Amino acid sequence: MGEGPGEPASPIIVKIVETPSDPTGLADVLIGSIGLTGAIVLLALLVGLMFGAVLFWVRSRSA
Repeated sequence: MGEGPGEPASPIIVKIVETPSDPTGLADVLIGSIGLTGAIVLLALLVGLMFGAVLFWVRSRSA
C-alpha cells in the first residue's frame, strides 16, 4: 500500500498546457469596426447621391 524506505518514489508528471490566446486584440477589433462603419457611411452617401440625382432629373423633366 505505502512505499517502503527501499522502494523508489514514482515520478509525478506535470503537463503545462498553454491557454489559447485570442488572436484578435483590441486594436484589431476597433479598426475592423471603424472600417465597417466607414463602408456603411460610404454606401449611404452613394445611395443618397443617386436618389438626389434621380429626384433632380425627374423635377427638371416635369418643369
